[in-house]
Amino acid sequence: MHDPTLSAPAPVGVPRHLDPRFMVPLALLTLYVVWGSTYLGIHFALESWPPFLLAGLRFLAAGVALYAFLRWRGWAPPTRLQWRNAAITGFLLLAVGNGLVCFAEQRVSSGIAAVAVSSMPLFAALFAGLYGQWPTRRETAGLLVGFIGVVVLNFGSGLAGEPVGAIALIVAAMSWAFGSVWSRRQDMPSGPMNTAAQMLCASGALLLLGVGLGERLPADPTLKSTLALIYLAVFGSIVAFSAYLYVLKNARPAVATSYAYVNPPVAVLFGIVLAGETVGPFDLAGMAVIVAGVVLITLKRPRRAPLSPPTREAP
Repeated sequence: MHDPTLSAPAPVGVPRHLDPRFMVPLALLTLYVVWGSTYLGIHFALESWPPFLLAGLRFLAAGVALYAFLRWRGWAPPTRLQWRNAAITGFLLLAVGNGLVCFAEQRVSSGIAAVAVSSMPLFAALFAGLYGQWPTRRETAGLLVGFIGVVVLNFGSGLAGEPVGAIALIVAAMSWAFGSVWSRRQDMPSGPMNTAAQMLCASGALLLLGVGLGERLPADPTLKSTLALIYLAVFGSIVAFSAYLYVLKNARPAVATSYAYVNPPVAVLFGIVLAGETVGPFDLAGMAVIVAGVVLITLKRPRRAPLSPPTREAP
C-alpha cells in the first residue's frame, strides 16, 4: 500500500538530506543491517565474554551513555512509576529476552537464533488477546502459519539435538512479546529515555544473574570479541534504536516493525559469509514459513488503525 509519508514533499526550509523521503529509507536500511548483524555480533563476543555478563555490560554501557546524553540535553528523568514500569519491561525484553538469546547462541548459530526469535510477533498477537484484542481472521491465519514454521524449524539441523537452546529462544521470544504488549498500556518514560531506563534496569538484573551463575569477566578477552561487545553497545543499542525512533515518527508503524521479518535472512546471510555457518533445508523452510506468518500479522489492517509498536530493543 502506498505510504504518503514517503512521497510527501519536504517541508519548506528543510535541507534535502533531512527529507523523510531520503531519511526513512536510510534509517530502515540501518535498522535492517545493524539489528540483523547483532546476532553475529553476539556470536563473536561470546568467544571471550560469558552470556549474561556480556548482555549486562552491553546494556550498562549503552544505558549510561544514552541516559547521560539525554539529561545533558535537558530531558526530564523518569518518575518513580515510570522507573518501575521500565524495570519490569526491561527485565522482560532485555534481561530475559536478550539474555536468553546470548545464552542460546552458545549452542546454536546466530542465523538460527534470529529465525527463532522472529516468532516474537506471533506470541505478541496471542498475548494481545489477554487485553481483549483477539486476532482477526488474517492474524489467526498468520499465527497458524508462523507456528507451523516454528515446528519445521525445530526439525532442522540448527535446533535439532539442542533442546536447551531451542527452549531458551522460544522463551526469549515469548518474554519479549509479553513485555511489549504489557508496556503499551503502562506509563513509560518518553522517547529515548524509555530505552535508556530499560537498559539501565536490565543491566543490573543481567549482571546479578551472571555473577550468581558463577560467570566471571575474562582475564584476556580477544580483540575480536571485545570489538563485538563495543559494536553491540554503540550500534546495536544506540544507533539502530535511533533509526527505529526516526522511522516510527515519520512512517506508519507497519513500516517501522518490518525489521521483524527482514532481520532473519540478513542474520543468516551474515552468519554464512562471515562465520562460515551452515543452514539446512529445514532451517530455510522454517524461516520462510515464519516470515510468511509474521508478514500476515504485521500487514496494515484495512479497517482498524494499528497500535503504535512499543519501545523495544533488539538482540
